[in-house]
Amino acid sequence: MRLFVTGAAGFIGSHFARTVLADGYPGLSGATITALDKLTYSGNRDNLPADGPRLSFVHGDVCDRDLLRQVLPGHDAVVHFAAETHVDRSIEGADEFFRTNVLGTHTVLDTALQCGVGRVVHVSTDEVYGSIAKGSWTELDPLLPNSPYAASKAGSDLVARSYWRTHRLDVSITRCTNNYGPYQHPEKLIPLFITNLLEGGHVPVYGDGGNMREWMHVDDHCRAVALVLTRGRAGEVYNVGGGTEETNLAVTERLLELCGADRSAIRMVPDRKGHDLRYSVDESKIREELGYEPRIPFAAGLADTVAWYRDHPDWWKPTKHATSPDETVQDRGLSG
Repeated sequence: MRLFVTGAAGFIGSHFARTVLADGYPGLSGATITALDKLTYSGNRDNLPADGPRLSFVHGDVCDRDLLRQVLPGHDAVVHFAAETHVDRSIEGADEFFRTNVLGTHTVLDTALQCGVGRVVHVSTDEVYGSIAKGSWTELDPLLPNSPYAASKAGSDLVARSYWRTHRLDVSITRCTNNYGPYQHPEKLIPLFITNLLEGGHVPVYGDGGNMREWMHVDDHCRAVALVLTRGRAGEVYNVGGGTEETNLAVTERLLELCGADRSAIRMVPDRKGHDLRYSVDESKIREELGYEPRIPFAAGLADTVAWYRDHPDWWKPTKHATSPDETVQDRGLSG
């Protein structure tokens, strides 16, 4: 199988690509990958192996229709990870989010249709549902996004659905909970806090720290994407959950312990605009239809993630500190 993977040098896309190349997914053994990435601040070519017989890298933009027309023909499937994802950045300025997430998704789908690509998986987020006080969202719940980021991803989901309904493009959508793991850009909550603590800094916690998220290791998420790619139904949405639900403050306390710090490192900061209180998805559909279940317990996965960042300062230090002169990643808030 020839796969075209967008956003392949990012956190989740690169994990998926590396695992495919290691023959880690049933049904994808021996697959080749064309990896497309714009290499913005959150994309890193070093997240992927060097080009070889099963991997070729294309430096490019998902909005570049001419480029896609050149490189897409001959592929069997597209796995569309490329997106702007940081909520705080979307609040500061949303233009690039709507360009990449909505227009980029439309360009990928339209070009895939024109080039005869037979299968597309569009990777989305649980944030499109908004906030839920109790219970869990099913795939039939309405989309009620509250941040510009979430709104742009909801828009991209609707574009994907329209290409299935109008053109009968074989496209499925996944909506996952918060991811963590190695190679995640240190603007996100867990790697930001880990790297701050490893550098002896403080950790900024929004509001009272009571915002609740469901955490899933990136390896579990990517296995779900692979299952949907090989066995999912056209036109369907699959929630990917079953992780561990924790408040931001509880995650912070776990990280303090793992990094050998105490609560004096916590700085409570003003809450984010429109901050969703709680996310939770009902993942029974993907469990029952595709036999999916997460494998990595949060405590073990978090400890392994801390160990990875401790062992790889050469990866995260340049990434973390490659910012404008008047801003560092640590000065930003946190995502999630």
